[in-house]
Amino acid sequence: MDANQALQELLAGRLKPGVYQWRTPPVPSAVGDTSWTGRAEEAGWRGFHLDGRRARDSASFLRLCAGVFDLPEGPAADWDALGDSLADLSWAPAKNGYLVLYESWAELADTDQQSFRAILDMFASAVKAWRDTPTPMTVLMSSVGVEVAGVPRLA
Repeated sequence: MDANQALQELLAGRLKPGVYQWRTPPVPSAVGDTSWTGRAEEAGWRGFHLDGRRARDSASFLRLCAGVFDLPEGPAADWDALGDSLADLSWAPAKNGYLVLYESWAELADTDQQSFRAILDMFASAVKAWRDTPTPMTVLMSSVGVEVAGVPRLA
């Protein structure tokens, strides 16, 4: 299945929510077009785009998430606090689900493996919290030529 088809299957609810590697080059995120965010919005999903080039350590990742997820309390103090926020998202309602695209994650993985593993655990917990609700969460780890051990490939 190619990346385009995988996204379509996910948005249609035919794929189990989870944390996946999505083997596709970086994609534009302008709303209202045929990009992943435009398609997600049309399908009733709320999209969040994490550009990992702006987060090379845990503190910068927490700040990035505060902005992208529009956390009402500002940057989370730690992974647990960010995970709690992602399991809530009451300030960011979605009709059919939440879709997080995390691009350029390899930069953090290379510089801070411990933080990167904490991020994967935090995303897995958030996905689990939303899994059996009307608005599941899926996290796509966009990659080309790089893989994360233990994270299944979607496309």
